[in-house]
Amino acid sequence: MEQKYILKNPDSFNLVHIFECGQCFRWNIEEDGSYTGVIKDGVINVKQIGKDFAFIGNVTGNLEDIVKDYFDLNTDYTKIKDTLSKIDVYLKESIEFGEGIRILNQDLWECIISFIISANNNIPRIKKIIDRISEKYGKKVEFRGKDYYLFPSVDELSNASIEDLRNLGLGFRDKRVYKTTKMIKEKEVSLERLKENDSLEYIETELLKLDGVGEKVANCIMLFSLKRYDVFPIDVWVRRVMNDLYIHNEDEEKVSKKEIQKLAEEKFLGIPGLAQQYLFYWKREQGKGA
Repeated sequence: MEQKYILKNPDSFNLVHIFECGQCFRWNIEEDGSYTGVIKDGVINVKQIGKDFAFIGNVTGNLEDIVKDYFDLNTDYTKIKDTLSKIDVYLKESIEFGEGIRILNQDLWECIISFIISANNNIPRIKKIIDRISEKYGKKVEFRGKDYYLFPSVDELSNASIEDLRNLGLGFRDKRVYKTTKMIKEKEVSLERLKENDSLEYIETELLKLDGVGEKVANCIMLFSLKRYDVFPIDVWVRRVMNDLYIHNEDEEKVSKKEIQKLAEEKFLGIPGLAQQYLFYWKREQGKGA
C-alpha cells in the first residue's frame, strides 16, 4: 500500500546533489525530474514541488520515519557546512557547488556488496549489475504498475554460486562477492557488531577481512552506511583535488594515500568524510566539463 510524506522546505537538500555524488547506485531520475529508488524497506519516489519534497513509497514500515532516517534529516548540515566553509576558500566554493548533499544512511549489507562491485567499475555498469542481482535473488515489489526488486538478503544471495554471479556480469568480482557473502552468512564478520561497535580500528579491521574490501572500499562503507564522518575515502578524483589544492606535486600519481590521509585528518576538523564528499563532487563535475 502506497504512503505519502511531504518534507517542508528543508535546508541542505538537493536531489541531484544527493543522488549524483557517487554514494548510491539504486536511484534513477524519471522524465519528470523526480527520482525513484529501491532501498531495504521498499521503493520510494521523491519529487521537488516548489521548496517542498513529496515522497511516495511502497515500503515496510512508516514512510516518514524511513525517510527521516535514510536521508539523515536529524543531522544539522547547515552547521556542518558553516564549520567546513571557514577552513578555506576551496571548501567554501565546493560547499556552495554541492550545498544540497546529504550522506544517506544505507543498509550496511547492501553497501558492502555494492562497493565491492564498484571496484574498477563505472556507475552505469555498477547499477546494472546490482539490478540484475536484485532481480535474480531479491523480493519483488510492485510500485506504480512496475516491478522492482529489493537487494537480496545475505541468505538469499548465498544461493548464488560463483558461476551464477559471473553470468550476471560481475567479472573478476564474482569470487569476491561469493566469498564475502559466505563469510557474513557464517558470522566470520558480524554485521550486528559492526553497527554496534564505536571503535574505528575494530570496524576497519573487520571490514578488511572481507574479500574485495580494501582501504578505499572500507572507508566508503563506513561513511555511507555507518555514519563515520571521520574517514576519508581516496580515489582518483580525491587524490587529484587534494594535490591540486593543497599538495602541489607535479606528478599527482606520486602523492601517497598516507600523505593525503594525514592532511585530511589535520585539516578537516574531525569530519573529513563530509569534506571529501563536497570536494569529490565539485572536482568530478568540473572534470566532466573539461
